[in-house]
Amino acid sequence: MTFLFYFDPMKHISFNGKIIGEDDPVFTGSNRSYRYGDGLFETIRANIGKPVQSDFHFERLFSSLQLLKFTIPAFFSQESIENEIAGLCKKNNCLDSSRIRLSISRGNGGLYDCDNKFQYLIECWPLENSVSSINENGLILDIYPDARKSADKFSNLKSANFLPYVMASLWAKDNILNEALLLNTNERICDATTANLFLIKDGKIYTPPLSEGCVAGVMRRFLIENLQRAGYSVKEIELGIENLELADEVFLTNAVHGLKWVKQFREKKYLLNIAVEIYNKLIKPLF
Repeated sequence: MTFLFYFDPMKHISFNGKIIGEDDPVFTGSNRSYRYGDGLFETIRANIGKPVQSDFHFERLFSSLQLLKFTIPAFFSQESIENEIAGLCKKNNCLDSSRIRLSISRGNGGLYDCDNKFQYLIECWPLENSVSSINENGLILDIYPDARKSADKFSNLKSANFLPYVMASLWAKDNILNEALLLNTNERICDATTANLFLIKDGKIYTPPLSEGCVAGVMRRFLIENLQRAGYSVKEIELGIENLELADEVFLTNAVHGLKWVKQFREKKYLLNIAVEIYNKLIKPLF
């Protein structure tokens, strides 16, 4: 089963708290997110207009803004943005299940003359399929060969500077793959273009630590905090290609689709046993 979202040509967006048409201009050529990738974004699933795992998303967002030394206006709060999301979902007729993108820019200017006029944009699209069961058809993935992600204090952010993931997604599409994995500069597995990686070996679950440079995914955090309570062994360890080749099961996680099972990496094919249990016990109740 494939989870899809589609773009409604009549939809609206919310820019700095004002709902406008999606084709209305929202920023100038001097916008620093456009010029330099000087911005952040959150991708959120909403059900009935309410963000799923909202506290995790906004905790990550505000800590990221502080790390990047953004000047956060007093009016920008979790409560106000949640209300805007609900209103936009209603306006776009996608109250059942929707994909939300919240993008934030520092403002306009050059490298040394930024006006620091905080800007934010909210978009939403209806999700065409509800998450009722795991994707039993499975994903096929491989390693993107042309980039290596650094592992520094900015690597865990959902930054507007997303070029390695953009190129990896294009490469995956060209090679008829569902996803691509990125390596860090130590030639170890970082994450996928839109998700975090988990693998299972001998009943134990493993995922790369944040120190390996992966995005600090909301669903990743949720699973790490809850798998142990559900009776599973989960560890954050460095993972190489050889770990993928020896794994029994592999799955990917993100905030919109929850958990997706990986069927194959190169010539290696994976089972689907424990991932189904995890999905049914922990992911499905969220959605």
